[in-house]
Amino acid sequence: MTLNTCTPILGAHVFSFEREDQLLTAFKDFIIAADPDILTGYNIMNFDIPYLYNRARSLGLTEAHKIGRIRDKPMTVRKSNFHSNQHGNRETHDISIDGRVMIDMLTVMQNEHRMSSYSLNSVSQHFLGSQKEDVHWSIISDLQEKDAESRQRLAVYCLKDALLPLLLMDKLKVVVNFTELSRVTSVPMSYLSIRGQQIRVISLLYRYANKKHMIVPCLKNQITEEKYQGATVIEPQRGFYPDPVVTLDFSSLYPSIMICHNLCYSTLLHPEAASKLDKDDYNRTPTGNFFIKSHLHKGLLPEILEWLLAARKRTRKELAEATDPMNKLVLNGRQLAFKVTANTVYGFTGAQVGRLPCLEISRSVTAYGRQMIDRTKSIVEDRYTTANGYGTNAVVIYGDTDSVMINFGIKDLPTAMARGKEAADLVTSVFNSPPIKLEFEKVYWPYLLISKKRYAGLFWTKTDKFDKIDTKGIETVRRDNCAMVRLVYETCLQKILVERDIEGAQSFTKQIISDLLQNKIDLSLLLISKQLTRSAEQYENKQPHVELAKRMKERDGSGPGIGDRVFYVIVEGPKNAKAYEKSEDPQFVMDRGLSIDTDYYLNQQLAKPLERLFKPIMGDGFKSLLNGEHTRVIRKPSKVTAQATGMLQFVGVVRTCINCKARMGKDEQGAVCTKCKPKEPELFMDAQRSASRAEEQYSQVHAQCQRCSMSMHQPFLCSSRDCPLFYFRTKAKKDLEDCYELLKRFGSPCVFPDESSSP
Repeated sequence: MTLNTCTPILGAHVFSFEREDQLLTAFKDFIIAADPDILTGYNIMNFDIPYLYNRARSLGLTEAHKIGRIRDKPMTVRKSNFHSNQHGNRETHDISIDGRVMIDMLTVMQNEHRMSSYSLNSVSQHFLGSQKEDVHWSIISDLQEKDAESRQRLAVYCLKDALLPLLLMDKLKVVVNFTELSRVTSVPMSYLSIRGQQIRVISLLYRYANKKHMIVPCLKNQITEEKYQGATVIEPQRGFYPDPVVTLDFSSLYPSIMICHNLCYSTLLHPEAASKLDKDDYNRTPTGNFFIKSHLHKGLLPEILEWLLAARKRTRKELAEATDPMNKLVLNGRQLAFKVTANTVYGFTGAQVGRLPCLEISRSVTAYGRQMIDRTKSIVEDRYTTANGYGTNAVVIYGDTDSVMINFGIKDLPTAMARGKEAADLVTSVFNSPPIKLEFEKVYWPYLLISKKRYAGLFWTKTDKFDKIDTKGIETVRRDNCAMVRLVYETCLQKILVERDIEGAQSFTKQIISDLLQNKIDLSLLLISKQLTRSAEQYENKQPHVELAKRMKERDGSGPGIGDRVFYVIVEGPKNAKAYEKSEDPQFVMDRGLSIDTDYYLNQQLAKPLERLFKPIMGDGFKSLLNGEHTRVIRKPSKVTAQATGMLQFVGVVRTCINCKARMGKDEQGAVCTKCKPKEPELFMDAQRSASRAEEQYSQVHAQCQRCSMSMHQPFLCSSRDCPLFYFRTKAKKDLEDCYELLKRFGSPCVFPDESSSP
């Protein structure tokens, strides 16, 4: 549906309207006729729906608001603030459209997946291998006002903008998972993306309290400043372990502790009340709190957790036996719903801003957990020793919250797995506290232990083939690191863990540093991005992305706006200049041929991650990667040679021979001097071959962008700066232009290809 005329679009029905009120009314009628159960899109809760709502209000179209299933009842839109410990503060909109569930795929992605960028292009490329032709908001008005063909561009953009969230929803089985989670927790589906975890637990409490004829106090959200000690993290023995490292994991540790010790609001005792009971009737937790034992009164939270864990166990059994693909999806979504909800209950009791905070429960849970991890370490290390007839002494090299990593000193994988299962059964029998159970989970072989909550290993659950490379706390998804850091980490981990080639990882790192210092790294790998969350005046300290946004607006008035991600690189500047003084727009850098500050990328971006990666393996020898011979002997190229991709450095006021670099006289024409004239045919063929390679590269990237944007018969205007091809396409174009300029010096006419046609 378009305002004013629009060129026809293959595969779509285009409806054009002369007035905006006609368009909005037709859109309302379309929704009523289609009668969807679910409305979805990308950022629809904070942009699309509020925008349509406000436009209808501005035009006085009260009927356009009535898109729900209750006749003559309009939708409501109001601003609100959402807060959770997991996601922090977030300004959003409360939207009510009766009878229709709204699932904003942006919110789903932010809640369920950790990614370096949450733009629709980036997410779609990651999960679908597809993108849209991104049209920057600053040119939308111009395209709308121009003509029918430019409005077709907008329409194609909007069509794919609506299609991609649907494909994402199907690919990630969002509806299936949300349906099952809604059934498990008894909350509306829309709450699962716009509300936090607490609403799910309070809903279950209401359900079980009603069965017991108990009343849950209705309190406003309470804020408690009191804190408690968290989980135990055993001090890691940093290093690289080429032998199998066994990981033992307590199955649903915190829910099991709450069930075992009957920890609940309804079982909490005041010390005076506990003194009047027999000692066999209550538990005294390590934190000095008292709870009635289950034979006198079963707590609501333990009952809820027992049901969740038992239901998950049954569902997983059904999943293993299922054959129908759709049934498997439903069962998998259900077992995940049980798991997520069970793990939420403990956090609900310890939330500092919560409906029913009870630190007596949460700190008792973590105290029991600390005891169990420490005792597990002692049991394993005391049992598996040379004194007891084992080949080596077992060492717990790391432990965190509910798991321990053990180096038994065993060389082969099957024996290590068998020993792990034996140790898990031993610890479980010593505790003898059902449902608490220590299980053999996996083996890391090899294993790189960097520091607390930072490690990487090759994940094995079967002896014939590894499952994946498992990482935690590694610099692969942080958005304040450039893509070069992620490339180095991912490649080195592949070489170290899968290929067992530590020297190869070092050589690759040295080559990357060498290429960086010679300005051979593609610009797309050096991009850094940060979001502009407020106006420049509201930032207390100067930051690179903020200062760049100000400079871009001063240049042409089209700088990034609030809410946009600012992509920048650090260029060379005066000595001791701050990073915010050297941040620059990548497109501006390419157009002006500016030099990258390679020292910044080496020392500020690569140095610390490389230290964390290689120090456990090489010790202080890792410093040779940063200041070894491969860096000392490299002469940093000048500004021109660093950026020129063809022979344009010889075109200008002083004309030089492309072969001997000698200055050419006024009477000398063409590309070479008189002395090098005999070599002109050979040099011309070299230039033609370079142009052919540049044409092929430009054609490939141009065709890829056209396929991605569905714009096979018109020029595209992609502004997706988080796509690696965005700058690569510009570089390919510039390389081809440079090659053509060189051929022109030989007298060969060259015409740059028309971007409106397929190469």
